[in-house]
Order: sequence, then C-alpha cells, then structure tokens
Amino acid sequence: MNRNSLLVVVLLLLSFFIYSWKNLEESTEYKDFFVPKGWPKPVYDFKENKLTKEGFELGRKLFYDPILSRDSTISCSSCHSQYTGFAHTDHALSHGIEGRIGTRNAPSLVNLAWNKRFHWDGGVLSLNAQPINPITNSQEMDNTLVNVLEKLNQSKKYKSLFNNAFGDSLVTTKKLLQAIAQFTVSLQTYNSKYDKVKRHEKDIFFTHQEENGHQLFQRNCESCHKEPLLTNDNFADNGLPIDKDYKDFGRVKITQNTKDSFNFKVPTLRNIEFTYPYMHDGRFMKLKEVINFYTDGKIKRKTLAKELQKPIVLNENEKKDLIAFLLTLTDKEFLFNPKYSYPKE
Repeated sequence: MNRNSLLVVVLLLLSFFIYSWKNLEESTEYKDFFVPKGWPKPVYDFKENKLTKEGFELGRKLFYDPILSRDSTISCSSCHSQYTGFAHTDHALSHGIEGRIGTRNAPSLVNLAWNKRFHWDGGVLSLNAQPINPITNSQEMDNTLVNVLEKLNQSKKYKSLFNNAFGDSLVTTKKLLQAIAQFTVSLQTYNSKYDKVKRHEKDIFFTHQEENGHQLFQRNCESCHKEPLLTNDNFADNGLPIDKDYKDFGRVKITQNTKDSFNFKVPTLRNIEFTYPYMHDGRFMKLKEVINFYTDGKIKRKTLAKELQKPIVLNENEKKDLIAFLLTLTDKEFLFNPKYSYPKE
C-alpha cells in the first residue's frame, strides 16, 4: 500500500470514529438516562436529582405502595397502570380513596423528562413536586406529607431503602419526592413500530395504509402532537364542549387569564391504543370517536386553537388510515417491561 492510499484509509477510519462518537454523544448525553437520537434535549434537571439504581428502585416501590394514601388503599399505580401506558382506563374519571370520584382522567406518565409543566392545567412546574398534588388532594389520596413521612419513618424497610438510596435513613419530603421522580422520569417509551420505521430498522416498514395515515397525521395533527414526542407540551382549546356536570374550564383556573379558558394540556399520543378513555374528562372510549369529534364536533369560540380553526376533512377510509398509523405508536416493549412493573420483594 502506497503512502497516499494509507493516508486515505487513516482519514476514513478517523471519520468513522468521529461519526460514531458523535452519535454516541447524542444518545448518551445523560448518565443512566437514554436520549434517542434525533430527540430534543430533555428539560429535567438530572444534576439536581441524580439517577441511581437504588433511587429508581425506591421510587418504584413508593409508586406501587398504597402507604402514600391516608387509608393505605390506593397507590400511584391505581390511576397509572403500566399496561395502559401509565394512564387510567378503568373509569372516565379517576377514583381516589373511599371511591371518591375526581373531575379529570389521569393522564399517561411517559417521557416526562421532556415536560415543563404537569397535569391537565399545567398547575405544577416540576416533576419533583408533582406527587404532592395527588397525595394531598381530597379526591385522590387525601393525605398530608407530614403523615406520609411519619409512616415511612416508622418503617424499618423504608428507612433501610432510603439509606441505600441517599446515604441517610431519615425520610424527608425532598428525598421522598426525588425518589418518586427518579422512577417516573425513567418511564421512557421509544420502541414502537413508528420509532423503528423512523430509525430505518431492517425489514420494518409502514404498510401502505399506515403510511397514508402518517401523511394525514402530519397534515392535520402534527402541529400540536409534534413528532417525535407526539406532543408540544403546550396547552390548547381543542373545541371540546364544556362538561355540564363539572364545568371544567381548564388552565384559566391556574393563570386567571381568560385567554386560557378551555385550554388543556396537549397529551402525548404514544401508546394511544391503550390510554383510553380520551380527553381530560375521559368522554371518548374509541379513537374513531376522537377523530369524528375533530372532523365534526368542535365548538368554534374565541379561544379555539388557531391550528384547529380550519375544518379537518377526512372520508371514512382516511379515518381508518389515520387510526392505522396511530396504532403504530404502541410500544409493547415498554408496556410489558418488567423494569417498570410491580417490584418484587
């Protein structure tokens, strides 16, 4: 091999290693947290709450333990089941202790590292603080943080687990919330057929119907349900008629700004096949009902999202194609991953 040929080989190898290193950097920027290539940078502060195996396992145990509720009858998982994308599908509205019924349907808990605001109205600005609401809400766990800490500090098992996770057996509010957040921020879903097609994995392609549905989605839905997260983490009035029983006006209750009337968070569509019922009040059970609403049922009012001002026109075959695409967002590897299931003792 002459000198010039050797130089070309060296340059090619160097380019390959730089490219590989760059791809690795894009995917593993956060220690113990995977960022899929092409996804935006997470907004969660991992420096403030460093992920550890012990912290994750403690958070998982707390998530599934009814000890957090006042009467120890319901847990976080009661309204956020793994097999339904960590959403609540048993009822239109979520249920708390003593069969108390709330006013909204518990949303899916996935890919939360990319969320800036939480709950349907965005009333919580930090994932670390998010559990406070369900724990203290009278329609949910109806507990106090003081009572929760007292119960956990009386448990030898939990004192040991907190010591393993934080180097100190004293259970505090900060450590309690950080542990739960270490579990919930790790609920990542990125292995649906949609993802595999986007990654150009071998022998995985959209069918003609799915591809047509994807194109329809991009024209009619993607402005709010932005790929790849399938949400823009924002709030919008989607034209849903007001619920006559609860008269829930959404985000305006938080901001006191009338422009936010009827505004609710744009949910992710990942695992949408399993996260029914749909809308903040769970009024629709089937995807077809949702699509029919967007084509024929929206209420036109001043606060209606600008993206929905123009009519959405779909024939019956196009609606079927759109549903076929939405089904490609199901990630069964996530839904049945034992890593996220009820912890073994």
